[in-house]
Amino acid sequence: MFSSVAHLARANPFNAPHLQLVHDGPSGPRSPPGPPRRSRHLAAAAVEEYSCEFGSMKYYALCGFGGVLSCGLTHTAVVPLDLVKCRMQVDPQKYKGIFNGFSVTLKEDGVRGLAKGWAPTFIGYSMQGLCKFGFYEVFKVLYSNMLGEENTYLWRTSLYLAASASAEFFADIALAPMEAAKVRIQTQPGYANTLREAVPKMYGEEGLNAFYKGVAPLWMRQIPYTMMKFACFERTVEALYKFVVPKPRSECSKAEQLVVTFVAGYIAGVFCAIVSHPADSVVSVLNKEKGSTASQVLQRLGFRGVWKGLFARIIMIGTLTALQWFIYDSVKVYFRLPRPPPPEMPESLKKKLGLTE
Repeated sequence: MFSSVAHLARANPFNAPHLQLVHDGPSGPRSPPGPPRRSRHLAAAAVEEYSCEFGSMKYYALCGFGGVLSCGLTHTAVVPLDLVKCRMQVDPQKYKGIFNGFSVTLKEDGVRGLAKGWAPTFIGYSMQGLCKFGFYEVFKVLYSNMLGEENTYLWRTSLYLAASASAEFFADIALAPMEAAKVRIQTQPGYANTLREAVPKMYGEEGLNAFYKGVAPLWMRQIPYTMMKFACFERTVEALYKFVVPKPRSECSKAEQLVVTFVAGYIAGVFCAIVSHPADSVVSVLNKEKGSTASQVLQRLGFRGVWKGLFARIIMIGTLTALQWFIYDSVKVYFRLPRPPPPEMPESLKKKLGLTE
């Protein structure tokens, strides 16, 4: 599968234009009988700038590694805020707001109590990041080649949505066991203080169902979140370079490009928090209670109940998403991976629309 993806990626519209020239030559695809026609200047630049080809196995592996760092580190860093947010969702009478929640937690558990659940958070979200970012790159290439160059440009938002939803489907399967353990540790005082205590206890009580009963609500929460995260980010980056940044992306330094990445990531994060919060509330309550179903929890919480803790989640997810995109893009810069510019309308489509001679 991956070898065919690597082959198709060479013709992908998301590929960097000068890499495409290196592969195909300045006058079109290379013909098998003759020697390869390529620009020596562009070939040298590509060798110097990039450590691998766009769509190669190394490219996808390093993208996955970037996802591990971006999700694992950022989610672990906000464990205290996540803990308070979860407690507000499952016991709103006791934890009446974000500041009150921190105060009550500190009184009951001390400073160390704010770090409860850090281990399942780091492991679970590292695995999720590997699948989320790695598979997103894979599915984006696959779906783009199915659509063709012109339709990829015209339907690029739908492509981002489809690729991110496909990637998140698998990412949540990887996340579900650790998410279940994390919620138990954070929201059930006295149940378990560490991952090593929680896992065997959960398995002894409910078997494997304890770890995967929350996967459907996770899909409800994470798939809309990830679709918004990737599609909103991609289109925001495109809009920032088109309407805000005073010079083309190719003339921006790496540091300037990373600033654009951070800003676009924060904007995307705010929308992510809003669309995914109701399902997040259901997941938190469901993983705390034995024998409950998602529909029962949703009915009991009601419309107002599912929006408890939204302000805390907006702060957490906005910052989180911005940092994730910043770290992910920084990994690409550090390892000298191809970073295609925002898509431009293909020349063939411009001719069809009468925009060029």
